[in-house]
Amino acid sequence: MKAYIRSASAISAQNTFGDQGFLTDVVESLGTRLKAIEPDYKTYIDPKLIRRMSHVIKMGVAAAMDCLHKANVEQPDAIITGTAFGIMEDTVTFLTRIIEMQEEMLPPTAFIQSTHNTVAAQIALMLKCHNYNNTFVHKGVSFENALLDALMLINEGEAQNVLVGGIDEMIDTSFTVLTRLGLYKRWPVSNLQLFKEKSKGTIGSEGAAFFVLANQPGNKCLAELTALKTFYNPDITFEATEPIRAFLNENGLAVDDIDLLITGKNGDIKNDEPYDKLKDSLFAQTEAVNYKHLSGEYPTSSSFALWLAANIIHRETVPAVLFEKEVVITAPKKVLIYNRYQNKYHSLMLVSAC
Repeated sequence: MKAYIRSASAISAQNTFGDQGFLTDVVESLGTRLKAIEPDYKTYIDPKLIRRMSHVIKMGVAAAMDCLHKANVEQPDAIITGTAFGIMEDTVTFLTRIIEMQEEMLPPTAFIQSTHNTVAAQIALMLKCHNYNNTFVHKGVSFENALLDALMLINEGEAQNVLVGGIDEMIDTSFTVLTRLGLYKRWPVSNLQLFKEKSKGTIGSEGAAFFVLANQPGNKCLAELTALKTFYNPDITFEATEPIRAFLNENGLAVDDIDLLITGKNGDIKNDEPYDKLKDSLFAQTEAVNYKHLSGEYPTSSSFALWLAANIIHRETVPAVLFEKEVVITAPKKVLIYNRYQNKYHSLMLVSAC
């Protein structure tokens, strides 16, 4: 199954939204948490609606609207999103008010907007779109399953243009809980020095990335999403050599055909070890880059990786900030993304030139 990426839009901890350069103005942060750089939402959303929207809804809707505008698509045939944490801010707000107001006279807005499918629903309401609408909540592969659904719709002839995105937010409450669980580092670190810190934990973050996938390349094709695969394995020592080799074989490729590997290294010493082993063995002759020092770690950060791959292929350049060492590589035609979230949820995405 394949589809063409007609447009891509991302709101992240970097200057990636709108008409910004391609990672030419990299933001360095010192801490254990990255926050999304938000645009002027009034350009994309009615100001009367903005005040009733939580942080993640505004991010998702703005990224979606910008993506549709870039693709010159007014009505997508389907709207599909993936999120693991959902609308955390509204959920926490509603639960807090239950306690504070002793379960009486509760304002309904936070409850109505606390469901995971709120972003996809809000986009449909704004577009007056009555077509297929779905949201996937599958932890570390939520975005990948949204992509898979879009690919099936396109390849079965049920849709021509599909809007698909991955969204997750980080709020104070969730950050505190996940830090206590050991996911994030306990002391400040520069995100640009993340992979030099050989210690436990990573840096938390948030973001929203949307894509218009189409059955035809058209005039504005950024790249081709050639193949996608997910699998689950909770063994922290699991090496994905054979699944990756099988994935490439299924698509008529060998390891040598891959021009660039994008890995999900995140600075956590246990998380990064399998990637390093893979780079020293199967991909010893393939250039590899990382992205989570720019985006931070969150369950749907692979959507940022896909935005990155599509732009690398379209612009025929690989920003130097992605490499751990000084390497120059230009015009890659085939890019493989490999992400393993919490060393359990594995995903492979093959992106090719149109």
